[in-house]
Amino acid sequence: MANTYIQINIHAIFSVKGRENIITRNYRDRLHQYIAGIINNTKNYSLAVNGYKDHIHIFFELNPVNSLSDVMRDIKANSSKWINDNRFVLGHFSWQEGYGAFSYSRLQRDDVIKYIMEQEKHHAGKSFREEYLALLQKFEIPFEDNYVFEFYD
Repeated sequence: MANTYIQINIHAIFSVKGRENIITRNYRDRLHQYIAGIINNTKNYSLAVNGYKDHIHIFFELNPVNSLSDVMRDIKANSSKWINDNRFVLGHFSWQEGYGAFSYSRLQRDDVIKYIMEQEKHHAGKSFREEYLALLQKFEIPFEDNYVFEFYD
């Protein structure tokens, strides 16, 4: 009987509801570690997690027994609960609805990991809106402005 061999590398991006700059340095690294743990605990394999003040980038190998939407739901629900339980922000924390997800080949992995791990440097010269819209265009994903993240540039 033949075996199944699959490698699905996913780069996903999601943002804070209202695009508030509330992912601060005092807990940002712990949040990234926590999200990596969620990814691994859902039987996926975390390759990189990083972000900036108002959004998160994750890169992982998707286990084919999981749906991407279920993995994203688990990451967002569990990480927002963790932020609220630890009271890292004033008031109630939540992520915006939706996410962007892009697939990459094995040969592109190092470049994607480097890109994700350099988010703070990257955003010194480019807004999240510019970054996100450029990815949608690069991957030729049709979109309507009304259904893209809320941007407050």
